[in-house]
Amino acid sequence: MARLRRLAVGGMPHLVVQRGHDGKAVFADDVDRQAYLHALGEVLRAHGVLLYGYTLLDAEVWLVVQPDAAEGLSRAMQALGRRFVAAVNRRHGRSGTLWDGRYRATVIDSATHLVDVLVHVETKPVDAGLAATPVQWPWSSAVHHVGQRRDPLLADPPPLWALGNTPFEREMAWRRRLDAGLAPAQRQAIDDAARHGWALGPPSFLALVEQLAGRPVARRRRGRPPRAVATAGAASR
Repeated sequence: MARLRRLAVGGMPHLVVQRGHDGKAVFADDVDRQAYLHALGEVLRAHGVLLYGYTLLDAEVWLVVQPDAAEGLSRAMQALGRRFVAAVNRRHGRSGTLWDGRYRATVIDSATHLVDVLVHVETKPVDAGLAATPVQWPWSSAVHHVGQRRDPLLADPPPLWALGNTPFEREMAWRRRLDAGLAPAQRQAIDDAARHGWALGPPSFLALVEQLAGRPVARRRRGRPPRAVATAGAASR
């Protein structure tokens, strides 16, 4: 089966995942992480892409972004790959790629799934054993969303503005949301969507994204389709 082209739609949030080659660490230290964020900010601004959330793990990067145009995301990620890999190779005297093939991406319905995806991304360091709580990991957007530090790379999406009337209310509401976390089934569904490029949203949203993207955006049911109802002519025989 031919590989589906990467899912991208302008004006909608996306979950993007980059993984290290052969599961190896991408960042040797915090200097590498800071270099990645610096390059990320430059390429996103250059290609019209908003950053809503992120987490940098040792061997993975999780981003929540929204491109103005579909092609803006791929251009930004290509530019990021070239810039960051070249910088890391120079710094560490190495050669070759850092990433395990192309990045993965999926489209998210802002109204129904964006908050869950942000929670999923910002709690990844806890799942990875890197921190006891999301806000203890400095290399994610969690510290920004709870008001612990201002991050100039980030834009706040509309669902976060709906959490309270004041910044303090929104920050406390987000801290509670991170503490509550997600059910294992929710986390698995988000991971599966990112891995396979399936969109996240209700049926009406999936239908719209499929029309805009011109490709399947959800897992097809296995097995043969149900048999059609017999025609009146067949029934009369």
